[in-house]
Amino acid sequence: MIFNMKTIAIFIVFINYLDCKLLFNLNPLNKISQALSNFRITATTLDNNRIDNTQQLKRFKPAALDVRIDDTWYDLSGWRSAHPSGEHWIDLFRDRDATEVMHAFHSDKGRAMYSRLPKSKNSEILNEKCPPVTQLMRNFRQFRQNLEQDGWWNRDYFHEAKLISIWACLFIGGLATAKTIPIVALVLLALSQTTAGWIGHDYLHGVDKFSFSMRNFGPLAAGLSATWWSDKHNKHHAVTNELGVDEDLATEPFLYIYPPAPEKDSFLRRIQHIIFPLPMSLLFHVWKFDSLKLCISDALNGFKRKTQQELISLVIHYTILGVFIPLPLIFLYTTLAGFITAVIVTVTHQSEDLFDEHLPDFVEAQFRSTRDAKTRNRFTEWLWGGMQYQLEHHLFPSMPRSKYPQLAPILKQFAIDNNVEYRVTDEWELLKLNIKTYQKISELPASPYAKHFQGKAINWGGRGEKVV
Repeated sequence: MIFNMKTIAIFIVFINYLDCKLLFNLNPLNKISQALSNFRITATTLDNNRIDNTQQLKRFKPAALDVRIDDTWYDLSGWRSAHPSGEHWIDLFRDRDATEVMHAFHSDKGRAMYSRLPKSKNSEILNEKCPPVTQLMRNFRQFRQNLEQDGWWNRDYFHEAKLISIWACLFIGGLATAKTIPIVALVLLALSQTTAGWIGHDYLHGVDKFSFSMRNFGPLAAGLSATWWSDKHNKHHAVTNELGVDEDLATEPFLYIYPPAPEKDSFLRRIQHIIFPLPMSLLFHVWKFDSLKLCISDALNGFKRKTQQELISLVIHYTILGVFIPLPLIFLYTTLAGFITAVIVTVTHQSEDLFDEHLPDFVEAQFRSTRDAKTRNRFTEWLWGGMQYQLEHHLFPSMPRSKYPQLAPILKQFAIDNNVEYRVTDEWELLKLNIKTYQKISELPASPYAKHFQGKAINWGGRGEKVV
């Protein structure tokens, strides 16, 4: 049977409809329809006047968009639209130093292209406006260069094969027992969903050829769009714990880690330290829905973001689930996996420093906003999926996670040498610390000055600049 893209989109919406109906007891098709209607292409506006003339757009010359990389200022105004990951990333670092972020997210090939970028004309003035590079940042750049020369980004393929084999055994075991021993299948499938998320996460951060070839592992094994994940997650790495900018902090109205603005407050905040498992359990339901929404909208817009392979992978993923796993079990294992993953991804950031403004020193920001977890046994060491080394991951996101255990003591020594705090706490004590944070915030009054994430088009970069 031959499926066109419209058929595929309808099929995925139907599968997600059944899942959402069980979860929210409402008809999500209305929500999907409303969401998709927001993806209509609107006319570009300049000087608050609607422009519907292609020739006028061609004549428009954008203002300079200056970014500092390795002490050199580049004008990226003519290049921003060609940036593979979107224009918003360039806008985020206008008039800022982006050295650490640029090196963290780009391959050797991409980084070699920096020298071909057009240089800014007013570098002296820009240096006066932009905070200087700190000694910590310079020491970190040398530290990173030494690690690169020593081969820390070389991937251990035996380790990769082991991780994928564990996932495959869990998933196949879950499929085999889904209709005969559902309680066993529930545990196996939840663990497979969790570990599939970690493996896909590692490959999406990777900048080597193997990682690029495995880009669709996440959509196929976990039902998560690679494009959606990159949009959301890489920004979290770039501006970790920056209020109003880091989307990972936008967990209201269910959970709050700082006193909210009155209009963003909720009665649930008063009991969030008691009910936190419930919203955390929705994690994969929300992520899967957002993944579907992005790929379907891209299909309706002619695949401008080139998500064809992701959409096909999602179709295969949901087809396998629909054939082998009863619908209630799909809901239950997705819920359990969501809770496990949510606990892991929140406790290493939410009780750490929060920033009202952009912190120019990327290295200092990561040390202050991130805490490692000390696992107690081999099972939880595997279950955490490398996120127990959260600081190592945030400073070196493209490094294979198999390197983090060996990197941890070296990074700890770097922290001692540079007089910065290396934070690590026992995994259970870390969970207790996060619950205490929820309880503390539940008792504080709302703040009229609190910043909140309102969407990429409104406050990307935290400057109130609208990205068009």
